[in-house]
Amino acid sequence: MEHTEQTRCTGLAKSSTFYRSLYSEIEEVGWERLVRLGGDLTYLSFRILDAKSRVHFVEIELDETYPKSPPRVSADVPYIFDLKWSISSRLKDVVQQFQKHLEKLQEFWSTLDDIDKSLWVADPKQPSRSMCYRQINIGNDCYIMLYINADDPKSLPECRFLGPGPVVDSLRRIWQRNSRKWTKDKPCLENIACLLETQLPRPIDVQKNDQQMMSWELTVEVELTIDVIILLAIRLSIAFALGTGCVPSPQQGSHSMFYSGIVHTVQSQLL
Repeated sequence: MEHTEQTRCTGLAKSSTFYRSLYSEIEEVGWERLVRLGGDLTYLSFRILDAKSRVHFVEIELDETYPKSPPRVSADVPYIFDLKWSISSRLKDVVQQFQKHLEKLQEFWSTLDDIDKSLWVADPKQPSRSMCYRQINIGNDCYIMLYINADDPKSLPECRFLGPGPVVDSLRRIWQRNSRKWTKDKPCLENIACLLETQLPRPIDVQKNDQQMMSWELTVEVELTIDVIILLAIRLSIAFALGTGCVPSPQQGSHSMFYSGIVHTVQSQLL
């Protein structure tokens, strides 16, 4: 009985030490970054912003031997970093190494963000930060599947073509023939257009906005043209009326009605 009680007290003391130590480590990272904490304090999740203000979450799992054994780390990234750990390491070391890992991936994510904003991406619809591929609609029921290298995003990506056989075969030959033209000095989108020898379709929502803008510009242009022609027609009509003495008298109607009739006639002819 005495031995059991001693064991229980020792366990409580160890737990208490563990909790105090863990709370101290969380304070070092910052409570404002903590988004989730397991009931037994063996699971934690921190919110981290990268240099482009993208939001990331690093999940950390501790076992009963922590900090003798390193924690398990997971995150929505293409690959996880190799955690450097020692008996004196703390949670802040995990977060700092994660932040350095995010710095290495900035160009990779910027490349994918440019593709998402500028091209007609068919899949994935809601990409996660761990995804390295994009399936892009290139027209004529054809698609190109690009795989961006997370470690070297400016390098020539692996690709696959999907669609009707003859069209895909032609695109594949063009890509292979021009692949030597790929250069790291150019943006990824410019390189893709160069290799395929064509400008790729823009995102469907951007295409709709462009069409609406063109329609609006055309409407404005037509209305301005009509206004100019109407003014010219009115001036010519007035000049003609004054020259021939055919100006309507007050009994025949007001000048405004006379001009309105001219405007209505011109608009009807133009439309």
